[in-house]
Amino acid sequence: METLRHIVLFVHLIGFAVLFGAWAVQAFGGKRQFATIMEYGLLIAGIAGLALAAPWGLPEGAEPNYIKIGTKLVVLVVIGALVGSGLARQKRGEKITPAVFWLVGILTALNAGIAVIWR
Repeated sequence: METLRHIVLFVHLIGFAVLFGAWAVQAFGGKRQFATIMEYGLLIAGIAGLALAAPWGLPEGAEPNYIKIGTKLVVLVVIGALVGSGLARQKRGEKITPAVFWLVGILTALNAGIAVIWR
């Protein structure tokens, strides 16, 4: 069961890597717009994160940190809202404000940092 949990964790990290990687390509490529693949990375990270929130495969006596899980979920929802609204604006031909674009990258890095640093 622990091996399956590690596989789900790996998939979760791949989701964030896809999201952050697509953001970084846009940020340092000069376009500074959202790509559809960001939504896929967000979806992968979200579904795998919810699977990790379930109390299966934990060592004996360990309990999930529900405050950490809730914090990561709130950050993920905010990222989703920003990316979704940004993509909608792009479809209408409008530009994304730089603050929203950079906030997505910062929040994505923050979410990964919460996962690694917060015990």
